[in-house]
Parts: sequence; C-alpha cells; structure tokens
Amino acid sequence: MKNKIFTTLLLGLMSLSLLAQPDGDKKGPMFSGIKMRNVGPAFTSGRIADIALHPNDNSVWYVAVGSGGVWKTENSGVTWNPIFDSQPVYSTGCVAIDPSNPSTIWVGSGENVGGRHVGYGDGVYKSTNDGKNWKNVGLKNSEHISEIFIHPDNSDVVLVASQGPLWSSGGDRGLYKTTDGGENWTKVLGDDEWVGVTDIAVEPGNPDVMYAATWQRHRTVAAYMGGGPGTAIYKSTDGGDTWKKLSSGLPRSNMGKIGIAVSPQNPDVVYAAIELDRRKGGVYRSENGGASWKKMSNTVSGGTGPHYYQEL
Repeated sequence: MKNKIFTTLLLGLMSLSLLAQPDGDKKGPMFSGIKMRNVGPAFTSGRIADIALHPNDNSVWYVAVGSGGVWKTENSGVTWNPIFDSQPVYSTGCVAIDPSNPSTIWVGSGENVGGRHVGYGDGVYKSTNDGKNWKNVGLKNSEHISEIFIHPDNSDVVLVASQGPLWSSGGDRGLYKTTDGGENWTKVLGDDEWVGVTDIAVEPGNPDVMYAATWQRHRTVAAYMGGGPGTAIYKSTDGGDTWKKLSSGLPRSNMGKIGIAVSPQNPDVVYAAIELDRRKGGVYRSENGGASWKKMSNTVSGGTGPHYYQEL
C-alpha cells in the first residue's frame, strides 16, 4: 500500500510539472535529453524467492518475494493476498508448508542473494493458522535464509539453512536444527565468521539422508567476495546431526554459490550447479549418492551472475 501511495504521488507531481510548462517548452532543453527507461521493480517486489504448494489443495499457494513479503492465493493464482505485511521485515527468502499439518507455515526472512541492494530479515517466522498470524521463533541475526525443511513425520523437527549477514561476519550463520518446533535451535553445520548454508536437498522418502551446500561470501563497499575455501557440499545420513564433506570430482579451486537437487526417480543421482570464478562453473552429477562427481555442462545462471539465481 505504501508503494502504491508513493507511486501515485510521484505520478501526480510529474503531471503537475508537465502542466506547468508551456507547450513549447515540452520539447525544449528541459526534456530533450530525457529518455524513458525501466527503473524497476528492482528493490520493490520483483524477484520470487520461493513457492510452496498446499499438499492437499493444489489451488492454495504461498509465495515468498525477495522484496515484497509473502503472498497467498486460494484460486491457483487468479487473485493474491499479502499475508506478511504486518511483520517488521519485508524481505523473504523461503516459505515451507508442514506436510503433516498444512495449516502450519514457516517463513525464512531475508532473501539469500549477494547483490548490494538486497534486503535483510530478522529470523524465522511460524504461523499455525494458514498465515493469518505469525510468530518469530528465532535466529534473529541470520539476515538471509535460503531454505527450510520440515520433517515429513515429525512437525517438531525443522532444519533452516541460513546464509548469514552479507556485510559483516558472524550472526546466526549456518545450518540450524530444532526438535521442538522452533523453541530451541542447534547449529549443525557452518562456521561463526563467513561460511553459511545456501541450499539443502533431502532424499525423497528418506529424510535421514540430506545434502547441504555451504557458501563463503562477503561484501564490502568496495568489493564482493563470492567464494572461498569454506564453500563445499556435505552429506548427512542421520537427519542432519553429523556431516561428511564430499569432494571427489568436484572443483578444487574456490567455489561460489551452489544449488543442489536429488533425483526423485533415483535417490543415488544428485545434481549440483556450481559457481566457479564468479560467472564460470557448471552442472555436476553424481550417480552414487555424492561419493564421486562428473561435470556434465558449463551452464551457470545468467543475468547478473550466479550469486542471484544459482538453484536447481
């Protein structure tokens, strides 16, 4: 609503300015050098960070927007309603629906990209009434959350992938796990300085087996460091309590942002889209549950670089 009011006022002022000029001046020096250009939305709405579909009603969707909160449709996208506007943050990175209780919705605030303009969040939010009301359940210093996984058989078990602050070290950075529905959190992967977790993927039908991609990144006013030795792919076979680093066949230089996915047909097949040296890299494939990898292509996300859209 604030954006609409601002836009209306801006257009009104522009109209008054034009009306105040004599007809002859509209093509004069004041306007001769002005060309129309697209200025947004780049900071307001625009990027879709995540989509979650109701497991029992495919007309109900939840959409997390990078700079526009969370939206809900109950008619397969014909109409939409904002359901997160009353919260103190506007940027969201992910949304997840509890498969055992679809009235419970989880949102990770703060979009997980490396752009200098990105908005930040203040932790994890939980709703138990279909998004009508929200409660912040912790990780308030995470700032950028990329993924939330809810155990399919136990609603109290949730894992949150937090990339952590972009402009400073520390914070609630890494992979966190709760076994009591968000009352308490335990860090199970990542470090306390620059290495967060940018993506997680769980083996279909076996929630004990999961993969996580860490990402070492940092931005200053003068530079962007989009990779480092802390970037890696890990595997857990005990529900995220312990992790093993995977390396055979993967690049040995400093990797950047990584997106991972597990094949729903064959859980031994795992894919990883890996940024390497900023805008280089490729897609890697494992046929043995991550024990070894083979490069399949040079494809990386386009646009402004993989630090935005490197996902699978």
